[in-house]
Amino acid sequence: MIKFVYFDVGGVVIKDFSKSNSWMELQNEIGITQDQEGKFIEFWNKFTDIDTTRDIETLKPLIESEFGLKFPENYSFLVNGFIDRFQKNELIWPVIEKIHQNSKIGLLTNMYVGMFEEIEKHNLFPKIKWDVVIDSSKARQRKPDVEIFKLAEEKSSFKGQEILFVENSQSHVDAAKNFGWQTFFYDSSDYKKSSQNLLKFYKSLN
Repeated sequence: MIKFVYFDVGGVVIKDFSKSNSWMELQNEIGITQDQEGKFIEFWNKFTDIDTTRDIETLKPLIESEFGLKFPENYSFLVNGFIDRFQKNELIWPVIEKIHQNSKIGLLTNMYVGMFEEIEKHNLFPKIKWDVVIDSSKARQRKPDVEIFKLAEEKSSFKGQEILFVENSQSHVDAAKNFGWQTFFYDSSDYKKSSQNLLKFYKSLN
């Protein structure tokens, strides 16, 4: 029986860049040319391990120097680049509410510094009281590292097969499964079907 359900945020509880053109839109917005795309992705990945303490706003002068760009004075990577492209995933809201009737719930998410708070400010989350929130930028651990799953178990007070993890990254699903949790792969290319299947799967375990 499932006692606790952890949800990923991006691509599950909210609609983020997953299975969308948003990353390409971001590149176009800041002036990255087609010829620079590969180099820019390498640059971004080099500096933005999601669990680090780096503020992604500090990348702006580096990008200006590396790619010959000039950002508008008040441009925010966090807000203008990311948050403004995120959307509510209202299809999963009633599913979360039904699950919460029988199990405790929490968020287990990889985040840039300050991103979780901005998502809250922009009212992208459902009006639900989470029993546990584990934000990688505060925990200083990240998925799929085993330490963040250990922390999540400790915070939930449940272990192994008592926990269900809902996630849209296959590598993170695999890591949680190897750790001993129940898992559900949430396909961000079809939010409606994934939400329906999640509720069916949860009911099958209880």
